[in-house]
Amino acid sequence: MTSMNSPGESMVARAILDGENRILSADPPIELLHMRAGGGAHDRLAVAPIATIAQLARRLGIAVSRRMVVADDEGDLDLWVQARPETGQIRLSVSGWRDRDAWRPSATPPEFAATGADFRWETDAALRLISLSSGTRHGFDATALLGQPLHALFVFDTAAGGRLLTDPVPLDGQGARLRPTDAPVRLSAAIRHDAMGGIAGLIGAAFLVDEAGEDVETVSPGTLPLTESFTNGLDRALRTPLARIVANADSIAAQGDGPVAATYADYASDIAHAGRHLMGLVDNLVELQAIEQPDFRLAAMPMDLADVARRAAGLLGVRAETAGVTIQRPAITETLGAIGDFGRSLQILINLIGNALRYSPRGGEVVVTAERDGDAALVRVVDQGKGIAPEDQARIFEKFERVDPTEPGGNGLGLYIARRLARAMGGDLSVESMPGEGATFTFRLRAQ
Repeated sequence: MTSMNSPGESMVARAILDGENRILSADPPIELLHMRAGGGAHDRLAVAPIATIAQLARRLGIAVSRRMVVADDEGDLDLWVQARPETGQIRLSVSGWRDRDAWRPSATPPEFAATGADFRWETDAALRLISLSSGTRHGFDATALLGQPLHALFVFDTAAGGRLLTDPVPLDGQGARLRPTDAPVRLSAAIRHDAMGGIAGLIGAAFLVDEAGEDVETVSPGTLPLTESFTNGLDRALRTPLARIVANADSIAAQGDGPVAATYADYASDIAHAGRHLMGLVDNLVELQAIEQPDFRLAAMPMDLADVARRAAGLLGVRAETAGVTIQRPAITETLGAIGDFGRSLQILINLIGNALRYSPRGGEVVVTAERDGDAALVRVVDQGKGIAPEDQARIFEKFERVDPTEPGGNGLGLYIARRLARAMGGDLSVESMPGEGATFTFRLRAQ
């Protein structure tokens, strides 16, 4: 078998599993992977590829070492895992910890420009919607329309526009109406091509117009929150088949039942990673339904917010080392009494510090501070990234919004959820930034 002499050997995280793959002890990097995969304190190891290796080592009674890629947050990690059976337990050693970009949609075609568009949309080759932004501001539920045919969103004004439904063509000012609201729009679109030069779909933009044909900025100002029936249906419809896809793909990729061709193992690994990212999106959408209820509240308990900040920074220590970024955290002697929910506060700070690491340059520094300001307890996360323009600072806290959708990252829900959670605890989440000068995110709770 391959030895542990692999890149990143100096960064080794360890864990001990019991006979049912429950975690008896784990270093922070493995603990964070387990948490991000949906595992709890007393659950079986939730990182399916590593759990599969542990199970194989237990069954064979010998040490098993293998390279693997696992999903983590919005990206993937390239790891080297050794599982060694010892008197009814499994001892894990995990090294490598190199970031690998996850799959994301292709970039905007260079010939397509959508300056001033009210919202963007994208289809696959069958003209089904695969991306749709900012729907709640314009009277439709973008999430509910994903996977639907293009004509579920637009009614075309002319026969030429109608032919688009069977034959993808570029658009330049095509007249149409929004089916959900009957509002008039102008459409522009370019054809996306796949790696073989074939048609992969359309990427387009919509410009809202008034009845006289002049552009307007907004229509249908109300917000359409996700309904419980929608998210429950989404959870039931997707979770079980996605879990089966991920489990079967992981089994093939790990070659737990025997060797397969390397190419097929790689295909299976890609399928498993994409499935886990989709399950993460489902989890976020289900959480959205809960936090958008008018009566949503979180526990208000005394806690040490400086300790929460230190824990969040510690859980992200390996990611910081891999990215070549230093995290400065509150000193072990610092305390900051606050009123809030410990688990949700940890979730918020992991999101903020993780974002800061993602956008900080190699050799940079992320500074996490905790301080009291009157009757408020504040944790600030400061990065040295490229900064956020003033006109984008409100938008990044909206659902499905990102400053630059072409960059590797998530689905535009992390900051929206984090702010809603902060406000549900009687606090808030804000940002201060200028282009080229990094960003400072401030998490505020009531001081104890």
